[in-house]
Amino acid sequence: MFSLKKFFQLALVGLLLPASLMAQEFPPKKTVTMVVGFAAGGSADTAARVIAKKLAENIGQAVVVDNKPGAGGNIAHAAVANGPTDGSMILLGSIGPLTIAPHMMKVSYDPFNDLAPLTMGLMFPNILVVPSSLGVKNLKEYVALAKKEPGKLTFASTGNGSASHLQGELFDGVAGIDVVHVPYKGGNPAMVDLLAGRVSAYFSSPSTAGPFIKEGKLIPLAVTSAKRSPFYPKVPTIAESGYPGFDSTNWYSFMAPGKTPTPILDGWNKALVKTLKDKEVIAALGEHNFSPAPMSREDLAKFIAKESTTWGKIIKEKNIKED
Repeated sequence: MFSLKKFFQLALVGLLLPASLMAQEFPPKKTVTMVVGFAAGGSADTAARVIAKKLAENIGQAVVVDNKPGAGGNIAHAAVANGPTDGSMILLGSIGPLTIAPHMMKVSYDPFNDLAPLTMGLMFPNILVVPSSLGVKNLKEYVALAKKEPGKLTFASTGNGSASHLQGELFDGVAGIDVVHVPYKGGNPAMVDLLAGRVSAYFSSPSTAGPFIKEGKLIPLAVTSAKRSPFYPKVPTIAESGYPGFDSTNWYSFMAPGKTPTPILDGWNKALVKTLKDKEVIAALGEHNFSPAPMSREDLAKFIAKESTTWGKIIKEKNIKED
């Protein structure tokens, strides 16, 4: 029989446990915040909400998506870098703030020390799209128009230092064209202006562009990866369209504040990998032209370091600047 004396003994043990050990519990005992660096309605936000729903079921705790758009996602990354280390805050990080922006501008966080890798979330090519009103049907015609009217065409991005920004700059360089960069706070506001014809082109995620491609409002010209996208098998790559060697993949990875204890980081890796491998999640993400790419914390750390080295070299060689 459980005695009152025994109860107080156990309670005393609990009170004497080091705070550091109690802070390493997983899952956390309160609502989890999943921070996204872009506006609601864009590809990152869409993916985050699909994943958050099943993740909450798996850990038995509420998971709330918190959009912190601005500065190409840097604001959100800085917020998480300075966030709570008890496991209650995670980030759907992106290629720009983690591996591109630090080479182009001053950021208030160190992506390798202030943020800790949890697992890769998604990897996908972007797709160069233009509004049907632009009057071009393929990449060759787009380049011809840009050369005919240098400095007149514009391309949207999700912010300075984002994948869509760098892909636009890279393509301008290899194609020998001058298309003006216009940064936005996310894929959704960029798409609104693209559809309205206020910008000429956008290296969009397939998720954001997909519905409008189907409706015929956008023309897909090429994908940025070395191989064609399984979701758009009829759309050629930039490489096969006359620019061999062009290969740029976009991605979202899950991160946590850098000082989060290792047991919590490991707990998040297991929970996120389980969620990303869930059949319902795979199907739901597939509807938005996404494929999950879960991996170990160690493999993600190596991947981010390699990407940072690659982009740093490109930015230096091409002398790409913040607009």
